[in-house]
Amino acid sequence: MEVKRGYKRTEVGPIPETWTDPRLREIGEALIGLTYSPANVRSDGLLVLRSSNVADGSLRFTDNVFVDMDVPDKIIVKEGDILICARNGSRDLIGKSAKIDKHAAGMTFGAFMAVFRTRYHDFVFHQLRSEILKRQIREHLGATINQVTNASLNSFRIPFPDSDEERAAIARVLDDADDLIQHLDALISKKRDLKQAAMQQLLTGRTRLAGFKGAWETKRIGDVLSIAHGKSQHAVADRNGAYPILATGGQIGTANRFLYDKPSVLIGRKGTIDQPQYMDQPFWTVDTLFYSIIREPNNAKFLFYSFCLIEWTQYNEASGVPSLNARTIERIAVEVPPPDEQTAIAAILSDMDTEISALVARRDKTTVLKQGMMQELLTGRTRLV
Repeated sequence: MEVKRGYKRTEVGPIPETWTDPRLREIGEALIGLTYSPANVRSDGLLVLRSSNVADGSLRFTDNVFVDMDVPDKIIVKEGDILICARNGSRDLIGKSAKIDKHAAGMTFGAFMAVFRTRYHDFVFHQLRSEILKRQIREHLGATINQVTNASLNSFRIPFPDSDEERAAIARVLDDADDLIQHLDALISKKRDLKQAAMQQLLTGRTRLAGFKGAWETKRIGDVLSIAHGKSQHAVADRNGAYPILATGGQIGTANRFLYDKPSVLIGRKGTIDQPQYMDQPFWTVDTLFYSIIREPNNAKFLFYSFCLIEWTQYNEASGVPSLNARTIERIAVEVPPPDEQTAIAAILSDMDTEISALVARRDKTTVLKQGMMQELLTGRTRLV
């Protein structure tokens, strides 16, 4: 394939003529992590960074291990070091990385991890998350190997601009995109927490909406709806069908006719029994998923949110694959307000769901755009300076 003017062909693909494609060992150094034993582990001490401390390009500290032992200065991490998962039972996690910030400086890292240390860390961090590096990692892993050695890591090549100014400009744009994605993730998490708190208050009557004073009643689920069994989808499955086929994990196909066509709350009969679903359009459910027939004048969406507060696993009736019994479900007690208050509560929680869904869509769109930016900027197809 012809390379356009101003670009050259390299092992990492076409790049600008002024760029190079060095091996990582030419611009930095990969370091081997700390080997320790259970006898070295303490409740506090020196934190050992592991795969569980890396998520979505950032450091996480929800699952930590501390050791009490002498650690060489060389593997005490510094701000700007790039932490990389080098060995893991899951092949998909090999190569995931995070940059060490000032808060993590002074920690160490485990033997299943590697650190790449370079003065070009801001730029190289993004290259290590690019498709160019992911492709080299996949080629290295082959069919059976589940690790990337430091020798291999040092041998990988990356496109590399010739000027500090261009490297800094690229890193700055991608950092800004990462910051936006992290901000959206934090906002989504906050909104979900607020919705959960609102559910706890509104669905139990602890907080009443203005204008509603009618008494709540404790009823059995069977008083407000009846549980119905799904059916095998094989006779109705049709890739061009107009109706969704639902299983415990969500939609699995389409059907040419529906099983039920009114608003309904669905809950797993077998397998995943703790993830209620709500449908307000005609649907078909498989035999491992119950659907419900709502008794008027109750509000289906309100009952769905009530289902979301129930700890379904405590009603499991099997020692193997989790299972629920329809009659058991119908005997569970729930707090039920008058129908007009049910509708008002459902509307508030539904609005919160809509806001969360919009944020998730924006986050996902931003993530896709950022991936496109990486392809353009890290290969020099689009130049910033």
